[in-house]
Amino acid sequence: MSSAVLDNATLRAIEIGPAMALPQIIGIIMGLSISGGMLIPGNIPNIVTAGRLKISMKEWAVVGLPIGLILLGAYFVILYVL
Repeated sequence: MSSAVLDNATLRAIEIGPAMALPQIIGIIMGLSISGGMLIPGNIPNIVTAGRLKISMKEWAVVGLPIGLILLGAYFVILYVL
């Protein structure tokens, strides 16, 4: 999980291929979007926003990790269980 959060774009770009089914690609993209917001280094807008608002990594993680984990669980249930 830490690897996906810290360097999720590179990790997922390697995995997406022409042989993958559309639901698999959608799941990967949704996971990218959610996990990228969980920590500051997840994506460039997070870094800029944290810098402008003077938010520390710990402050961001206290909010971002619980919300991200809840969303990942909810999307898993919606996409794969129902």
